[in-house]
Amino acid sequence: MNSKQSIRNIGVRYLGGLLVMACLASCRSEGDDIIPSTETPVTEGETGEVRGFFLLNEGNMGSNKASLDYFDYESGTYHKNIFAERNPGVVNELGDVGNDIQIYGNKLYAVINCSHLLEVMDVNTGRHIDAIPIPNCRYIVFDKGYAYVSSYAGPVLIDPNARLGYVAKIDTATLKVLDTCIVGYQPEEMAIAGNKLYVANSGGYRVPNYDNTVSVIDLETFKEVRKIVVGLNLHRMKPDRFGNIYVTSRGDYKSIHSNTYIINTKTDMVTRSLNLPASELCPAGDSIYVYCAEWSHITSTNAVSYAIINTLTQTVVSRSFITDGTEKEIAIPYGLAVNPETREIFVTDAKDYVNPGTLYCFTPDGRKKWEVTTGDIPAHIVFTSRKLTVNN
Repeated sequence: MNSKQSIRNIGVRYLGGLLVMACLASCRSEGDDIIPSTETPVTEGETGEVRGFFLLNEGNMGSNKASLDYFDYESGTYHKNIFAERNPGVVNELGDVGNDIQIYGNKLYAVINCSHLLEVMDVNTGRHIDAIPIPNCRYIVFDKGYAYVSSYAGPVLIDPNARLGYVAKIDTATLKVLDTCIVGYQPEEMAIAGNKLYVANSGGYRVPNYDNTVSVIDLETFKEVRKIVVGLNLHRMKPDRFGNIYVTSRGDYKSIHSNTYIINTKTDMVTRSLNLPASELCPAGDSIYVYCAEWSHITSTNAVSYAIINTLTQTVVSRSFITDGTEKEIAIPYGLAVNPETREIFVTDAKDYVNPGTLYCFTPDGRKKWEVTTGDIPAHIVFTSRKLTVNN
């Protein structure tokens, strides 16, 4: 297991041997040549409300190689590494470890974990607008003109005495941090239901003393109002349309396995355990697509699986959404997305965490449609209803 694997989740991707790494200052100095983007035709063009998607490549931790790709549906072309040539004045480029990417309004937001910043771009052009400093930032969600970013708060360091994390509240108009709210240890993904923000606390830096709580924040007061005990080493959170939130537990990578729980946001209680290991959750209609690459310190292997949850019945209805056997081509599934319009399924492959990865596109019934080479450690996808303009 390499260094990128060891830090991403403080477990299967955090504890693989190299526990602490210094984050590099830049990957391109002033005067260095800018590596141009590349274009790869991958499929026939098509039109629809979804015009394309951005893919954020994490880049191996310490290599300072986070990068941004873009797929254009109209032309069927994949554009690799678009950020540098569109932003020649940004010396550090995207920075070290791209951990999340989302769109809100006219802006594209990329959470850059080890560079301790939130990169803000114009969603129409991919050009830099601002960089907001947030230490050890992890994930981002939006509500009523505000962005909420989870932060480990301290340095990138496994420490039994690591401090509590927090959520930063940012005004999306001024791009200023307005407030912070202390939550649990090493907070990860978040979900919003009504006027409440739910935060999955991992406690990953404090291994083996993981956190097992979800913090509930009242968005009107921006104060933590309670903690819900859920499961060990929490990570992902996704809401459904029925007032429930699905949250994943990574366990301890030994005797306690990964699992998926359901929280009822009306009662703020855990109502069900699905006995389903999960590394990522992706809602699509009344389904949630799941992949898992569960690392075991006992066997020193990853157990890989794919599934679909029906949110109407709160049951697992499929144990493999890839139906043509091509899941065998995927070494390490690392990212998951479903086109909300066409229901095409996208799975990224991190391969060896050092060399470029691969993005696979599957039809809604799970047959491989196309594949393309990405940047290093492709991980996070966000769909856009706007076509990216040609770079001038």
